[in-house]
Amino acid sequence: MERVEQALADLRTRGLEFEVIECDPDLADTAEFCEAYGYSVEDSANTLVVVGKSDPRVYAACVVLASTRLDVNGAARKRLGTRKASFAPQEETVAMTQMEPGGVTPFGLPADLPIWIDSAVMDREQIILGGGGRDTKVLGPPDLLTALENSEVVTDLAKPIVPS
Repeated sequence: MERVEQALADLRTRGLEFEVIECDPDLADTAEFCEAYGYSVEDSANTLVVVGKSDPRVYAACVVLASTRLDVNGAARKRLGTRKASFAPQEETVAMTQMEPGGVTPFGLPADLPIWIDSAVMDREQIILGGGGRDTKVLGPPDLLTALENSEVVTDLAKPIVPS
């Protein structure tokens, strides 16, 4: 959490405004959080770590709206430059990010980990993201994401979820 707090403090010193919101850790998962706290799923963004299955393995953090699905085997795999890609296993994500599942955030990630932001995220007036642990979220404008080093907006990184 120390890296997350430092990253957020750096954003504040650069004049970016946001709010850190405390929440019940049992309600940290997106659907439960949105329902319990009155946020729209369309304004909720998830940070997902993907891995390209190569030697050595290559990783990226992807920020997508909760109302979309990360295109792991298309856009993410191509950007990773590998033949196969998947979501990083939970233990690898925790080891790399030092963050709990359900609280992974783009703030405070390792400097060598690229952050890819789906362009649809940038269309929202505000977004709510994980805060580094299951007990906090960060609410603010999407510009917070493009202020991060190693971040890049990517068109069509995610696809709309089609109801079955």
